[in-house]
Amino acid sequence: MTGGPGGLAGFAIRLSRPRFWIYTAGTYVVGYAIGMANWHDFLVPAYAAALVYFFFPANLFIYGVNDLFDEATDQANPKKDEREYRFSGADRNRVILLVALSLLATLLLGAAAPDPRLLAVLVGFLFLAGFYSAPPLRFKQVPFLDFCSNYLYVLPGVYGFVLASGKVPPGWLLVGGFLHIAAMHLFSAVPDIACDRSAGIMTTAVLLGRKRSLILCLILWSGLAAITLTASGLHPLSLAVLAYPAVPAVLLARPGLPVETVYWRLPALNTMLGGLLFTAMVVTKGFT
Repeated sequence: MTGGPGGLAGFAIRLSRPRFWIYTAGTYVVGYAIGMANWHDFLVPAYAAALVYFFFPANLFIYGVNDLFDEATDQANPKKDEREYRFSGADRNRVILLVALSLLATLLLGAAAPDPRLLAVLVGFLFLAGFYSAPPLRFKQVPFLDFCSNYLYVLPGVYGFVLASGKVPPGWLLVGGFLHIAAMHLFSAVPDIACDRSAGIMTTAVLLGRKRSLILCLILWSGLAAITLTASGLHPLSLAVLAYPAVPAVLLARPGLPVETVYWRLPALNTMLGGLLFTAMVVTKGFT
């Protein structure tokens, strides 16, 4: 990598984990689509500004802070180098600069849409995203708080819903979002059990072990499925949500199947089902 603008831009993209951009931007778009009155709301400049933010600066902040405080524990993580950026002390100043720029982008977004509810969502997002990795709270090393703090990935959807509708999302939507991100976080931590244990990190997955973690994932995703099926009135398309509890169910039935085999395919599943929900919302409201 070079030290010029092009090199910094390329480094920023790698640092922000493009594979996971959909987890913030996709959630935002779906929340906006659920809250909007009709498709004309997509033409509002505030929608585009927040979309850009949740695609890139938001992820730059999440993973920039993560890498700054996880240098020691990431050394034994096999995902680094192969599929993700491995932090190097030589990159510290560039990472700090990029995190500062992401904070600036947050301030600009807040100034562009100064609704107190939207500002509260942004503050909550920064708090959870920052202290997930940063001391003194470092939620990622506290069993059960680790996956609870992952609510940061629901907040872009809350932002989108409030921006589009001017209202706070209904409770069932907030609970369903929590059940999904809690299961997602716990599931993603299962492949890291060995390296986290060796590094002295006590996550929920380390505490529970593989089998009990997958059982809890099954319970959480089953709750999400129940809420989705009920809220949709058992619409045939809503049956697709059953794919989520099916994942840990299959892994529990086949203990020899590596969790990693499925883990790296979850972004595709989330994109597909999120896209299905988004399309359903647009079609439903497109001609109102």
